[in-house]
Amino acid sequence: MRPIGIPAHVQEHNQPNAALQLKVEGIRQRFSALLKGEPEVSIVMPAYNEEENILGTLSSLSRTTTNRSVEFVVVNNNSKDRTESIVLSTGVRCITETKQGITHARNAGLSAARGKYILNADADTIYPPEWVEQMVRPLDDEKNAVTYGRFSFIPVAGTPRIVYVIYEYIADLMRYFNKYFREEAVNVYGFNSGFRKAQGDEVEGFNHPPQANEDGWMALKLRNKGFGKLYYVTNIRALVWTTDRRIQMDGGLLKGFLKRIKRVITGKRQSAGPKLT
Repeated sequence: MRPIGIPAHVQEHNQPNAALQLKVEGIRQRFSALLKGEPEVSIVMPAYNEEENILGTLSSLSRTTTNRSVEFVVVNNNSKDRTESIVLSTGVRCITETKQGITHARNAGLSAARGKYILNADADTIYPPEWVEQMVRPLDDEKNAVTYGRFSFIPVAGTPRIVYVIYEYIADLMRYFNKYFREEAVNVYGFNSGFRKAQGDEVEGFNHPPQANEDGWMALKLRNKGFGKLYYVTNIRALVWTTDRRIQMDGGLLKGFLKRIKRVITGKRQSAGPKLT
């Protein structure tokens, strides 16, 4: 069952910066405790002008529960606001990528990461405590090359949550259609996926041809290279929450939904499309 309301563990972090700033020292201490020597897992997060969102995202990730050693790498992609200073205030490593664009940012993060496993995150998403463990555990099995998960929407533009619940169930059906009848790689998104660093390096990172997405193309390359299959993580404890701002930028829920239907029919995903299916 998908949550109709927004859970308490999401509300804890989905707060204005002013409230979260009061908790920065605790966030910093939790991040420090998650890195136990050499990292096994690297969570890589591109960021461009995310001062309004990134502290909530980092706050949620600081609550990660796992016995693995975890490092966090934020890639500042020429932000003009306080993104970098906010990241540094939490003790999280922040590198700069001057080449503009998500592909350059993700490649820079992949290069800087030290962990065996890479988890891709975004700066406007709230992650549950067990997300890291649920996403990495299938990668312990060599038959799996990529993990990708589910997500729900946090309304920021007045759309009732129940409307998104219906939309999310329809999107789930689309994912299964892609998995069994089209191309499963289009289900893989850069804010909720993972793979092994060495294998990502071997396929030349997130580089992709024109009109393709960097995240889905990475998954396609890893699978076609013979590194294993794509693994869909459906456990509710791995469900991440992202804002609906990209839906609004896409023209609203109806237009976004029609684009998703077209995507299923054509089997294609727009290169700059929002995180919807």
